[in-house]
Amino acid sequence: MANKRLTVDVVGMTCAACSARIEKSLSKVEGVAQANVNLSTNKATVRYDEEKVHKNDIVNTIKKTGYDVPPEKRTLLVEGMT
Repeated sequence: MANKRLTVDVVGMTCAACSARIEKSLSKVEGVAQANVNLSTNKATVRYDEEKVHKNDIVNTIKKTGYDVPPEKRTLLVEGMT
C-alpha cells in the first residue's frame, strides 16, 4: 500500500526523455506505486510504501539514473544561547 508521498528537486534534466527515463527507473523500484517527474518544475513526486522502500533508495535511484537531487535545506531555531 502506497502510504507516503515524496517530492524532490531533480537537477540535470534537459528534455522530456530525461523525465521519462527517471519515471521508468523509479517505477521499477519495489514499493513505488507511482512516479511523476515534471520537467518544467524539475521535481519528482513519488508515492511509495515506506515498509518496502526508504526515501534514500528513491533519491539514490534518481542519482543512479544520471541526475542529481540537491540536499534538503532545513532551518533550525536555536534559543537560549548567551
